[in-house]
Amino acid sequence: MNKLHAAVAGLGFMGGAHIEALRRIDIDVIGCLGTTPEGSQAGAQQYGLSRGYSSFDELAADPDVDVVHICTPNYLHYAMCKGAILAGKHVICEKPLAVSSAQSAQLTRLAAERGIVDAVNYNMRFYPLCQEGHDRIQAGEIGEVRIIHGHYLQDWLFFPTDWNWRLEPEQGGALRAVADIGTHWLDMVIWLSGLRITAVMADLATLIPTRYKPAGSVETFANKLGVDSEAQEVPIATEDYATIMLRFSNGARGVVTLSQVSAGHKNQFEWEVNGSVASLRWAQEEPNHLWLGHRDQPNGVLIKDPSLMHESARSTASYPGGHAEGYPDTFKQLFRKVYGYIEAEDFSAPRPFPTFADGHQEMLLCDAILQSSQQGQWVEVPAV
Repeated sequence: MNKLHAAVAGLGFMGGAHIEALRRIDIDVIGCLGTTPEGSQAGAQQYGLSRGYSSFDELAADPDVDVVHICTPNYLHYAMCKGAILAGKHVICEKPLAVSSAQSAQLTRLAAERGIVDAVNYNMRFYPLCQEGHDRIQAGEIGEVRIIHGHYLQDWLFFPTDWNWRLEPEQGGALRAVADIGTHWLDMVIWLSGLRITAVMADLATLIPTRYKPAGSVETFANKLGVDSEAQEVPIATEDYATIMLRFSNGARGVVTLSQVSAGHKNQFEWEVNGSVASLRWAQEEPNHLWLGHRDQPNGVLIKDPSLMHESARSTASYPGGHAEGYPDTFKQLFRKVYGYIEAEDFSAPRPFPTFADGHQEMLLCDAILQSSQQGQWVEVPAV
């Protein structure tokens, strides 16, 4: 088939990351959409793109676009995904897929009915040693999965003067830390283990109940450390913190702690899986090390080296041992899988990347987590 062409909606932190990764795999990004027509033109100039669209409808109607990347605030995901699907475009959407499970269910069904290749950017799966951990667990090398635990801690919303659109429920949805970073962790452990989360018990807290919203917009991670003279005092309804206990389909137990207000933790994503034979642990800030835990022999650390990895995991390691791979490489590897799948033109084949069905699973989990927190009890999670 002819070379695929992409367009990116959303020019914040994630939009730039998508454009960079697409260029690394030789995908032609032909246009972009900002918050205004002027912003679109400025983005096109900044990234050297030929088209800055005046609206999403114009982007979706462009006959030269094969794949649409949606990197906008959460409340826009549903309408943009739906518009792209109806226009016959394949879609890669940022997480969470939508702001409700009703929306994510509709998108999942619509993409399947229209024969669209759909993906959600749970890029964390594509660290080479996460792929290796997945392969080891699925091969039975740690035995039966018994316990899954970990955390995802950040500090970019530590001060009351820190602001981002995710703090506003009308843009980000009813959940914040859970939807923003928690779904990454939950997606990871579901995929690693091959198990379903059947029930949750959640404790959520808003530890900074009042914040100061600046007069102008603030890009993600571009925190303001002082009070803007025109800042507006705003009550906060979404959670800064969550601890969630988990029950898995094989009887395994788990727990995760999430926070966006833990000083000193920039992006501390960590998982550990304890099996009946051995354990595995991985941390995103040290992504080229996989800890191997044993009872009857010395513990070990696998340093990323393709020659020491399972064959399928090896395909996501682009560089030899001793050559570190990190966060930007995960986008490249995920997009390589998606575009390779589209180019192969066999849409009945298993999809080696997170799909809208995975995104819908996360929304069902979000529903259960919010309900559990409100009711103070265990809540069962429906199957997709």
